[in-house]
Amino acid sequence: CAISAPCRVMTVISFSKDPTVARSKLDGTVQPYGVVYQGKRTGQVRADVWCRGRSEKGLELQFLWTRTRSLDPLPDAGVLMIHPFGRYCNANKLAGEVDTLEALEHAKSQYPIDPKRIAIRGFSMGGAAAWHLAVHYPDRWFAATPGAGFSETPDFLKVFQSETLKPYWFEEKLWTMHDCPVWVRNLQIVPTIAYSGELDKQKQAADIMAKASWELPDDERFELTHIVAPKTAHSISPEAKKEIDRRLRILDPNSGLLKHHTINREDSIAFTTTTLRYNRAFWVTVDSLENHHEPSTIRATFQYGDPAMGEQADQVMVWIEGGITQFTLERDANKVGEQSVEIRIEDTERVVSKDAFEVLLRSDSSFKATFRVVDGFWQMVSPIEPPASQLRKRHLLQGPIDDALLAPFLFVKPTASGLNPKIDQWVKSEFDHAVGQWHRQKRGDVRIKSSEELTAADIQNNHLILWGDPKSNPTIAKVLETAGIAKLPLQWNDTAIELGGLKLDAQQHIPLMIYPNPLAPDRYVVFNSSFTYREYDYLNN
Repeated sequence: CAISAPCRVMTVISFSKDPTVARSKLDGTVQPYGVVYQGKRTGQVRADVWCRGRSEKGLELQFLWTRTRSLDPLPDAGVLMIHPFGRYCNANKLAGEVDTLEALEHAKSQYPIDPKRIAIRGFSMGGAAAWHLAVHYPDRWFAATPGAGFSETPDFLKVFQSETLKPYWFEEKLWTMHDCPVWVRNLQIVPTIAYSGELDKQKQAADIMAKASWELPDDERFELTHIVAPKTAHSISPEAKKEIDRRLRILDPNSGLLKHHTINREDSIAFTTTTLRYNRAFWVTVDSLENHHEPSTIRATFQYGDPAMGEQADQVMVWIEGGITQFTLERDANKVGEQSVEIRIEDTERVVSKDAFEVLLRSDSSFKATFRVVDGFWQMVSPIEPPASQLRKRHLLQGPIDDALLAPFLFVKPTASGLNPKIDQWVKSEFDHAVGQWHRQKRGDVRIKSSEELTAADIQNNHLILWGDPKSNPTIAKVLETAGIAKLPLQWNDTAIELGGLKLDAQQHIPLMIYPNPLAPDRYVVFNSSFTYREYDYLNN
């Protein structure tokens, strides 16, 4: 919009002959987003992704109506604001997270967005989304401004909803995937401005993040910037908005107001993760974890060599805490020196095999090196080593079950009677529930096929959600019979189900599980489960 007055645009992602327009990769459904811009366009623009607040009754048509009529919140002059629908009311997590990132990529294909000048923002439920996307993707944003919302599970439910929690141990483990205080170190990578109203119960979200940042070890402790509007409940005061906009203008890499901090922020990385789903920050990638759902941290600093001081090699210092067992460092040619890189590793759990690793630059003058724990020592991995001969968790193939619903997937329905009529009845009930709730909660239509309709391309390009048992669903039988690295550790026949040391009556039990698909080891196979939260949780974003 090359005009001086504010304008609003509604973009609907849908099928078209235009190759720049596509449906959601998850289920092929249309997912809308809005765009607001004010000011004359000159070259590339800054983009703010604004995540919306909670609205259980506000579905697609209400969202479309609002975004084609409302400029709220009005972006700063010269800033393109992107409003993702975010897949209904789930704080832009799970499918909503995928939609938000897809909306951003689609907007980048349609508008002159500077990829180095994208901020993640939001208020209320959108504040929760901004906390989540900031700590899990810290290298995607030049800044984050989460307002209100929630940043974790247990304390929020106690404080905001006065709940008494009695979680199973595995629920507490799984909280580490999304609970932001666990990931608070990552805010050292993305400049963050938290906002709360003084009288807002949801001030709890920023308070608990501030506590987490200040309780880090002394050499990592930092203060969270938290703007609190006096005598304000659940809203953004005009004065606070002006102050947040002012600070964002300073942080904008094109502002010319920065001295050094943000310009070179990627030279010093502190990245925490609990899952290989989220495994990257700038030039540092975590490739393997000893235990998922337990926090591990990698810190890496890059320092250019100074030939005048006799330092020909660049220096990289790496510190490991927790269960990281493989990581990769990679920088483009314009971000390294001229000859080699010297890497030193310190690990609280393991031993470095020698004082330093000297790594020559690659043939295009870029730098890449992978290190793995072997017999308790860190060793550099050959770039031409053959593919892994053993099955292991890796990025986008690490579970749990819900992860299979974050990429293209197909439901494969049963087409015959199974091992037991009662199990058939349960499978039908669960299948119908999953299809219906994907439509209600995820605002989409599941793609469904039978085993007879399944093609080789379907198997290679989708995670398969298989319903039934080996008798009612031929694809389950085929998966169980397929040998290879990803062969399922499951025996399932008319009488028994055996998994490891567990043996159960097949007439009374059915497995719900996720595993690499033996027919396509880069994809998942899931038995008898869609997304794993149920009725009560449909009421809470």
